[in-house]
Amino acid sequence: MASISRVVGASLVGTTVEWYDFFLYGSAAALVFDKVFFPSSEPLTGTLLAFATYAIGFLARPIGGLVFGHFGDRIGRKKLLVLSLLLMGGATFAMGLLPTYASIGVAAPVLLTVLRLVQGFALGGEWGGAVLIVSEHGDAKRRGFWASWPQAGAPAGNLLATAVLAILAGVQSEADFVAWGWRIPFLLSGVLVLIGLWIRLAIAESPIFLEAARKAPKHQRAPIVTVLRENWREVLVAMGARLAENVSYYVITAFILVYLTGPLGLPKSVGLNAVLIASVIHFITIPMWGALSDRLGRRPVYLFGALGVGGWAFAFFPLLDTRSFLWITVATTVGLVLHGAMYGPQAAFFSELFGTRVRYSGASIGYQLASILAGGLAPLIATALLKEFGGPAPIAVYVALTAVITAVAVVAARETRNSDLGEPVRAAA
Repeated sequence: MASISRVVGASLVGTTVEWYDFFLYGSAAALVFDKVFFPSSEPLTGTLLAFATYAIGFLARPIGGLVFGHFGDRIGRKKLLVLSLLLMGGATFAMGLLPTYASIGVAAPVLLTVLRLVQGFALGGEWGGAVLIVSEHGDAKRRGFWASWPQAGAPAGNLLATAVLAILAGVQSEADFVAWGWRIPFLLSGVLVLIGLWIRLAIAESPIFLEAARKAPKHQRAPIVTVLRENWREVLVAMGARLAENVSYYVITAFILVYLTGPLGLPKSVGLNAVLIASVIHFITIPMWGALSDRLGRRPVYLFGALGVGGWAFAFFPLLDTRSFLWITVATTVGLVLHGAMYGPQAAFFSELFGTRVRYSGASIGYQLASILAGGLAPLIATALLKEFGGPAPIAVYVALTAVITAVAVVAARETRNSDLGEPVRAAA
């Protein structure tokens, strides 16, 4: 059996690369895509259009979750992880080569949208495989800690994407950045994918999956059919638990750039640097929350995070309104630390809800279906609310409402800490 540290390292590197690709698009949508691909619109409308293509990537994620989940439950976790990395990296690299609206007209945003769909499809399959291969290698007593490391790939990827953009913003003029500088981080993805692929090919398949596959009957229902018949309650729990986690994250890390550079008139470097600093703290604290869930349980830690981000939403925007870099950084950091209380235990929590033969499908469906209603629409809804009401108070209410829904879902769930992943999980009564 491969050592757990090697498996964790391979999952973390791979998820970091994939989230780098995915988040890079979100930051670029907030900063430059309205000018490059939607230049005929007024600023906020152009940003809305850019975020609309951003949201389309989330529509493809459940499809990716279904396809990758089906084959991941049938032929294994590792093969699908390699494929997801290649698809994501290829689409991101191709974005860096796209001609602009000025060059080919409407075909430019159309091609951008197609590549965004490929990104979403790949990411839809990535998450389930990455967290499951770690969860199924590790022991039950420390599963929350080990499984939280692939989750840390999200802030690591965001950190990497934001750092590259912040460096470019610092050394380039606005004109150069819009003209060609934004392409550099997209092209850099090609190098990162090769590194991630080399590491990921070296790990072994999940021993729990191999044992389940050996015992599986020759003829069995498709995993998705079993999940929807027997585990639909668990799917709903996962979707509800995901809502506030996903909405709060994208408001804090993507919409913040729109709010700071738009109504507040601050340089884009202020938001990028604040997210950069906060992402470092976020990366460090996610495994800490995962470890705490091993001691206290998944539900209490997750519930604390949900209620925390719901309350913090009402302090977040007043702190941004100070226009002080210090308070903007504090607002972003506290928000992401509270978010980590949900995101850290999430991988183990969702993995433990489902049996081995349907675990990839069940966890992926719950996780990715919620992403359409949550993260995919969050920047779009937040921008629309800002345009309609002229202030951030309705956005805070929006985040708080999602926190209430998540709290209800977590309270309704069973505690899964110390579950034996080798045993079949029975449907909730």
